[in-house]
Order: sequence, then structure tokens, then C-alpha cells
Amino acid sequence: MRDLLTWTFTALMIATIPDAVSAQQATDHPAYIGSDACADCHADETEAWTGSHHQLAWTAPDGDHVLGDFSGQTIAPGGLEARFLNPSTGPAIETAGPDGELATLPVTGVIGIAPLQQYLLETEPGRQQSFDLVWDAEGKRWYHLYPDQDLPPGNGMHWSGPYKNWNGRCAECHATDFKKNYDASADSYASTQSEIGVGCEACHGPGAAHRDWALANDAYDPAQWNHLSEFGLTMDFNAGAEAQIQQCAGCHSRREPFGQGNPLPGTPFHDAYRLSTLRPAQYHPDGQILDEVYVYGSFLQSKMYANGVACTDCHNAHTGERVAEGNAVCTQCHSPAGNERFPSLRTALYDDPSHHFHETGSEGAQCKSCHMIERVYMGIDGRRDHSFRVPRPDLTAETGAPNACTDCHAENSAQWAAEAVAEWYPDSSHRGPHFSQVIAPARQNPAGQIEGLIGIVEHGDLPGIVRASALDLLAQASTPEIAARMVPVLSDPDPLVRAAAIPVQRAAGQTDILSRIVDLLSDPVKSVRIAAAREFLALRVAHMPDSYTKALNSAMTEWQRALYANADFPEIQMVLAGIGLTTRNMPAALGAFGEAVEMDPQLVQAWTMMVRIHAALGDRDAALETVDRAIAANPDDVSLGLMRADLKG
Repeated sequence: MRDLLTWTFTALMIATIPDAVSAQQATDHPAYIGSDACADCHADETEAWTGSHHQLAWTAPDGDHVLGDFSGQTIAPGGLEARFLNPSTGPAIETAGPDGELATLPVTGVIGIAPLQQYLLETEPGRQQSFDLVWDAEGKRWYHLYPDQDLPPGNGMHWSGPYKNWNGRCAECHATDFKKNYDASADSYASTQSEIGVGCEACHGPGAAHRDWALANDAYDPAQWNHLSEFGLTMDFNAGAEAQIQQCAGCHSRREPFGQGNPLPGTPFHDAYRLSTLRPAQYHPDGQILDEVYVYGSFLQSKMYANGVACTDCHNAHTGERVAEGNAVCTQCHSPAGNERFPSLRTALYDDPSHHFHETGSEGAQCKSCHMIERVYMGIDGRRDHSFRVPRPDLTAETGAPNACTDCHAENSAQWAAEAVAEWYPDSSHRGPHFSQVIAPARQNPAGQIEGLIGIVEHGDLPGIVRASALDLLAQASTPEIAARMVPVLSDPDPLVRAAAIPVQRAAGQTDILSRIVDLLSDPVKSVRIAAAREFLALRVAHMPDSYTKALNSAMTEWQRALYANADFPEIQMVLAGIGLTTRNMPAALGAFGEAVEMDPQLVQAWTMMVRIHAALGDRDAALETVDRAIAANPDDVSLGLMRADLKG
């Protein structure tokens, strides 16, 4: 079995995965025909969509779309100096390029319209990068997205580095039928899309069969394609709230993609992405937003999601606007009349001082002020938390999580807010135990919160993303006893929970791990199959039945495709290096660590591992040469200096 796995991640990764990815991208669906082809029959929808954030998510750099001042001014915030020009060939930016030399680079794309607009620059054929100086569309000024960073060319976080690459990091959510087409062997992109901007087919799916269906012509043959809706589209918006939410979540989520671009609309979310759970750098311990997480992870925590509320209950999908103004969005349901679609909803007067205890019409009287905290990203872009939670100022001191009350009343303490809420609602059921009281300390010491974490996992009424997050922490302190107790969770209905339960089994014996997770190699959901495949990499299994071997090879291939599809990410190169270490393929590990530091020279962990591998292989000269290169890229890192001293001593 170990020989099989070693072959899988060396020969197969190098030789056959590009072909496998190409085969996966081959046309197995109707053709894309463009949004213009939809306009004649869908005039109202087209009118609503025209000028929307979706349509203008990515546009050409022409006069109709460029909002920024390209009249020749020079600015240098955060150490990044640039001059914004508008020669006859179109807008351009004069700045230090990837090599540090001053260059005038044409603007190749325009991103968004409000509250800010970004600009794309092509640093080499096909490679587009998002520039760090952006235009404030309301304040009419240029500003730096990261004013506290003074990053030279060559730094991984410089605007020309891998983390600001448009092809791999951003484009798929700003285009229709986007394909990254990254060639790892040449480190180059040949990206394509059917349409820049989020067009009709980005959500509904390719339109050729639907057009033929609508025209009732002889060209329409539903048997020619698999999984088309009754209207000849790959995405069926009549399939219910969950299908709609998963379609929107493809872009409105913090996630890791499995492919090299847009999945076919209608693809279940967990077959296309691995969703981020409530990780410390991204969410507060109670699940409130911290970093930019793009809605879905928050919404999964809400009672609205649990009761079947869909995105379009609050948002017009074509305009991108809310369906009503102010509190009227919420009082569609939260009112004395209620909403017959949601019979379990308590009917009451909510839009009233008797509920919110603020002056009618004031900012404090807005539902969103208390139930959807706002955080500002990209300098000026306010985003609302979509977990729709009841404010818990009583938890702030204990967990460190913020609360809506002191967001507005910053001059007062959380205790003051907790006392006010308790006075307003003396008998509230919302002040009971909360999962954050376990998650917050468990982030510091998982082993000290074992029973609490298990309690969260076994609490079936908690959102799946919360239970999966508890499993992530539990895996860090798992024991054979904990692994045995968590076996039932491997069959949980929620794929997020199933996938997160798999690493907990690492603490079990080899035979137990194999017997417990082998069936998950054939799970109906790709994210779970890949999670199971990852665990098999470290197993030493002498023999498995042919059916399991076939399932393992299939799941491993899915994982390989996902890794290859994102080989332009330094973090994926770190995963590939880890695979090399696990399979004892040191040349592969060195190669992947080398790719990682080529992309991001500030990855000290990768440099350190390369030095250690060279030293372990007895090649002291290579170890010294590597640590010297690491120090040159990271002159202030003390650990590298100590490592060099050890090698010299």
C-alpha cells in the first residue's frame, strides 16, 4: 500500500494529473452563449442586472468603466509609489514592477464600482495582478489597501506576488465560465472566460440548451446532456432554498477550490470547495466575523438558514440590492403577521421601541445594527455579519468576542451593555450557555476542553459549521478513547461534520482508522472523500480488498487534481512538500518547498525544512547555501541566523 501511495504522489502527480485536469475540463455540458443572448426574452431581468455589482464585477479598462483619476498624479502611501497616467492607449500605472525596476504598465482590467475600484496589471503574458493602490469611488481619492505594509518587490505580499494574483485568487468570482489554465511546469497562465463580469450563465449555467428549449427547435435534445433542469439549464433554481444557497455560496464564502475555475453552475458546494470552518484568524470564538469571510460561513450559523430562508428572500439576485428598504427587509417575516412560509416563527412586534429600546428611525432602531454587526474590509468596504445573532455582551469579557452594543456605544463597557440587556429582557432564554465559552479557551488549550468540545459535537441542534469547528480543535488533542467516541459522527448527515471528524481518528490504531474511515472514500460528497484520502497517506496497510483499493485510488486522484489545480498557491506547495515528507520522498519534498519559497520568499518554515532535509541527507554545503539564501530574503529572522550558526559550529 505504501508503494501505491508513493507512486500516486510522484509519478501520477507529475505525469498524468495535467491530462486528468484537462479531461475534467472537457466540454460535458451545453455551450455558453453570453448574456446578450438572454436579453430579448428576459428583458426585465436584463434591465435589473445592467449596471449591477454582478455585471460590473470585472470590466474592460475603457472610459465608460474607469472611475479613478488617471490624470498624471503621483502618490506614495505605505511606501508604494505610483503615477496614474492616461496615454492614448488607455489608462496605465507607472510603478516598480516585480523586478523592482520602474515600469509603465497598462491597466488590463477594472474591478468593481463601489465603494472602491481596483485595477489589474499584467506583469507577464497572461499573469494579471491586482494593484494595491485603489480608487475610493465615494471619496474620490487613491488609497492603499494595506497602508501599514511597506513591501518591496520580491516579497510574497507585494502587489506582484502570488497572494495578489488575479488569475488564481479572484477571477473566478468576477467572471463567467472562468478557467485559470495554470501550467505548473512553465509557471504561466492561459486563463479564459466566456464573459468578464458575473453574467446570466454564471448562476444559471450555460444557455445553449435553454435557448433551444425556449425556441422549441429541433436542436434541443435533453437526453444529450446529464442533469439539466426542465428548462434546459444546469442550475435549477426551483430545487429549493438549499440548492440556491449553495450556488450563491460558491463565490460568497471563504473556501478552498478543488478546480481551476468556475464549477459548472448547479454543482453542489461541497463537491467544488472545502469550506473554512470557524478558524481563529477568520472568526471570533462565537462565530462572528473577524476576517473577510464572505457571508456563507456566517449564514450557516443562523436560525434563518436552519429554517429554510434563501438568499433571494432578502436580496434581488439581478440587481444585487435588498428586496426592501431598512427594517422592511426583516419585517417581511418578523412582524405580528409573520410569514406563512415559516410557521415556527414567533409572531410579535419587532420594529418598535418595545423590542429594540431605541428611538424610532434612529441607527440603533435598525435591525441590522443589533443583529448584523458590520466590519470594514479593504479600507472602506463595510460588510455585515449574516449569522443574525442575538447580542451577547455578557460573553464579551469571558470569550473576547465583540458585541453589537459596544460597537455603537464604544464609550461604555460590555458589562454596562449586559446589564442594560438584562434589564430590558429579564427572562430571556438567550443568556444561557454558549459554544463560545468552550471554543475560546479550547483555541488556547484544546486538551483542557475535551468534554466541552465533545458536547458541542454531540449537540445535534447546533449548526454543522460550529460542530465541525469543535472537531477541528478536538483533533489536536485526540486520544484513542476520544476517537472511539467520535465514530458515530463519521456518519453525520452534514458533510462538513463528516469531513472534520476524520482527522480525530488519527489517534486510533492503524487497524481502527482503516475500518472506520475506509467507507468515506466512497462518500457521496467530494470534500469528504478528499478528507478521507488525506488520512490514508500516513497509513501503512498491507492489503485491502479490491473494492476499497479502487475507492482509494479514485479519492486520491480527486485530491491530486485539487492540488494540481492550485499549484500556483504557495500554501499548496507546502502541502505537496508535506506529502513528500510523509512518503519519504525527499527530492519531492525539497522540490515543493523550493517552489513555495520561489513564490513567497518569506515562508521561513519552508526554508527551515529545506535546510533540515539537506542536513539530514548529509549535504552540509547545500544546507549552508540554502540558509544563506533564506537569510538574504529574511534578514531580520533570528531563527535562521541561529540555524546558520549551528551548521557552522
